[in-house]
Amino acid sequence: MFLHIKRVYDEPGPDDGERILVDRLWPRGLSREKAAFDEWMKDVAPTPALRKWFDHRPERWAEFQKRYREELADNPAVAALREHVAAGPVTLLYGSRNREFNHAAVLADFLRENP
Repeated sequence: MFLHIKRVYDEPGPDDGERILVDRLWPRGLSREKAAFDEWMKDVAPTPALRKWFDHRPERWAEFQKRYREELADNPAVAALREHVAAGPVTLLYGSRNREFNHAAVLADFLRENP
């Protein structure tokens, strides 16, 4: 499985494969052309309520991962994403400034653990 994550603001790379934006909200200050993604799958992102609760606060990281994984387990949009990943390679794009505590990292781990 060739699955990567990258900030949507980072330059595309030759190994990115299909670039899928997995944020519910459009990244601030970025044009569609500059984003350079192939598909926008906003339905795999955390629900607005969970995203607002987490607020990228590191002390909430463990609980956020648990809640987001529960959402992913019941989310029908994950099946469509799995098809893209199976065809690979895929890079999941996210807008958060935080490269460690972001939902794309949880999503990538979830997909690796539940192919």
